[in-house]
Amino acid sequence: MSEDYSAWYNDIVLKAELADYAPVKGCMVIRPYGYAIWENIQRIMDGMIKETGAQNAYFPLLIPESFMQREAEHVEGFAPECAVVTHGGGKKLEEPLMVRPTSETIICAMFARWIQSWRDLPFMVNQWANIVRWEMRPRLVLRTTEFLWQEGHTCHATREDALEEALKMLEVYRNFAENYLAMPVLTGRKSASEKFAGAAETYPIEAMMQDGKALQAGTSHLLSQDFAKAFNIQFQDRDGTLKYVWLTSWGITTRLIGALVMVHSDDRGLVLPPKIAPTHVVIIPIVKKDADNARVMEVCGNIKEGLSGDISVLLDSRDQYTPGWKFNEWEQKGVPIRIEMGPRDLESNSVVICRRDTGEKKPYPVDEIETVVDKLLEEIQTNLFERAKKFLVENTHDLDSYDKMKEIL
Repeated sequence: MSEDYSAWYNDIVLKAELADYAPVKGCMVIRPYGYAIWENIQRIMDGMIKETGAQNAYFPLLIPESFMQREAEHVEGFAPECAVVTHGGGKKLEEPLMVRPTSETIICAMFARWIQSWRDLPFMVNQWANIVRWEMRPRLVLRTTEFLWQEGHTCHATREDALEEALKMLEVYRNFAENYLAMPVLTGRKSASEKFAGAAETYPIEAMMQDGKALQAGTSHLLSQDFAKAFNIQFQDRDGTLKYVWLTSWGITTRLIGALVMVHSDDRGLVLPPKIAPTHVVIIPIVKKDADNARVMEVCGNIKEGLSGDISVLLDSRDQYTPGWKFNEWEQKGVPIRIEMGPRDLESNSVVICRRDTGEKKPYPVDEIETVVDKLLEEIQTNLFERAKKFLVENTHDLDSYDKMKEIL
């Protein structure tokens, strides 16, 4: 990490089997282990989103070019990143279609059909989808031409209600980042030049990576009424007058997997917070020639069964790899806890437990494993957050002048 941060990052993504380069330039293939992390992010976040009142829906990948042109700032901001379909079915299309860079326009077109009265508000939808933005400087997971995300879109009767919703979702993202990803973040408002194209205000969560740089990890936008006017989304208010709705949109992406790599990992590989890890515990039997290997495997199997439930446990019984090779593999993949057991441990009715976050190895009695593992998983989650928080605080500065900023940079 200290010698070449960018190469270190790419090595971890590849060796931990999170993602790989696709045959299409700028795109990635999300490998099963990386996708398992995304599924955990999606499962947890989906529940948090539904608790706010939003419901899941799905909107088309292809968007008429005329839709993108209705909101001037929006089309200007996204035009350089858009992929355009001009032919379909062997014929030139009457109107070119944009491959979804974001869905405000097509969702607003549907909102205009579905919303008539104040009784319909607030109207809140979310979709899990893929996005295409033509990336000039791709980087695995962090910046790719196609990526996965969640995008929420809501309509409200007043600006105050819309702003409240945008800030509520900002807090949802902060809560998720800190309590599940163990990633401390700063929240605030983007400057005018950095806000989302077409938004009145953009509120991000920003995390600090181990190279001292910030990464935008999620955003919530107050869209005001520009999109409502462009797509004629009106409702009849309680007093009988027609009014335009106020809109918000908000989203997180597979970039969060890249953030996990850069916030927590080390020179031995990936480090994952237990609450988001696909596998919490890996058990590695140490088999030796002329030893009671069958009994070792039996006890390891019993430990696995005893830990089942909310804890995801993998018994690595592959005999084509040495224990040392397995240690290295699971360290690279960031599994929070490794349990080792061999003939000597069998004699003492104990196991050796290794923590991925600190590398600490200690023996524990077999009959205490369930209690110990529960406690260690909580400790690892807390330790990763506190460690990242300390780094964030130590590298955050309050400035009162441009010269002071230059000096610190």
